[in-house]
Amino acid sequence: MDGSLEIRASTHPGCMVVVVGPSGAGKDTLMAHAARFFRDRADVVFARRVITRDASAGGEDHDGVCEADFESMETAGRFSVSWRAHGLRYGIPFETAEAVAAGTLVIANGSRSALQFFAKAYPRLVVVNVTARPEVLAARLEARGRESRDDILRRLARSSLGVIGDYHVVTIDNSDDLETAGKALVEALSSLLAQDLGSQEK
Repeated sequence: MDGSLEIRASTHPGCMVVVVGPSGAGKDTLMAHAARFFRDRADVVFARRVITRDASAGGEDHDGVCEADFESMETAGRFSVSWRAHGLRYGIPFETAEAVAAGTLVIANGSRSALQFFAKAYPRLVVVNVTARPEVLAARLEARGRESRDDILRRLARSSLGVIGDYHVVTIDNSDDLETAGKALVEALSSLLAQDLGSQEK
């Protein structure tokens, strides 16, 4: 595992799009939908995170490493962004910064708690905040069987679904069918590409 990305020259300035949102919002599903749509675009890359959990644990496709290996990678400067959440450590490979500099649109699964680090690492940053109605989030989380519905509802009542900070934010409600929310994400990414190309032509 080397976390490398193939960097290709592009005709438009690059951008990091970090997808955030609460558990149960469906970030992984939406990103997989968009990845299929853009699979033939060399200038659109979906980053693969490094996480301190087994790669076969389910959920997103990621590179699983142990705590010691993550620490070594972080010390060696292998991540452009890294953070802790839910007892795990997450890293975005440093190659993504090089890809953005080369003009690539890079999409990464992130965290609202780490947005300040993303802002420092990527001069051009767009935040996609995936949300869903509280009752939808509760039903999805309850189906995972890790918490009771009452515990989930109490936790959701204490949390915010918004993004705090001075960021360019695109909010997508994923309460209903995948096609609707997936189309919204694809349109948001396509708009970024179109705007960039247009700015180059002026």
